[in-house]
Amino acid sequence: MANYNRIVLVGNLTRDPQYKVVPSTQMPIAEFGLAVNRKFTTKSGENRDEVLFIDCAAFGKQAEIINKWCRKGNPLLVEGRLKLDQWEDKQGGGKRSKHTVVVENFQLMGGGARDDAGGGGGGGSSGGYDPGDSYDSGRPSAPPQARAPQPQRPPQAPAEPPFGDEQQFKEDDIPF
Repeated sequence: MANYNRIVLVGNLTRDPQYKVVPSTQMPIAEFGLAVNRKFTTKSGENRDEVLFIDCAAFGKQAEIINKWCRKGNPLLVEGRLKLDQWEDKQGGGKRSKHTVVVENFQLMGGGARDDAGGGGGGGSSGGYDPGDSYDSGRPSAPPQARAPQPQRPPQAPAEPPFGDEQQFKEDDIPF
């Protein structure tokens, strides 16, 4: 039987991404937390909120984009896989573990750019990253600033009526 490890989350960043570059490989890494809310009603009719706090890690170009365009509170859609990290606690000596989502795809849901990144929401004519764009690590892609403009479609002519002008019905023609 085949195995499947895929997770899709939409939530808000709990903190600004922690960006670092691994010296040996020069691989950029952005680690951040994601808060995912669930609203539900109990059997007694009481409205409740449940919040999950999930650690995430993005690598390479994804890490650079997330670090530049995301900050605490921004909504983000993340697709990836779960990874279990295990270690020995140095102070207590016990085994410790935690799950982390390794980001493979993401989509900025809006919210605006970091103050030091220049620009407001990233879209428009500033040449920045459009918050509605998604980034898929499985496909090579040109940097957001290097994308060619999309051709404009010519205006569409109004649709032809289903009948010729001579066959158009008028309100007086309706028999009732």
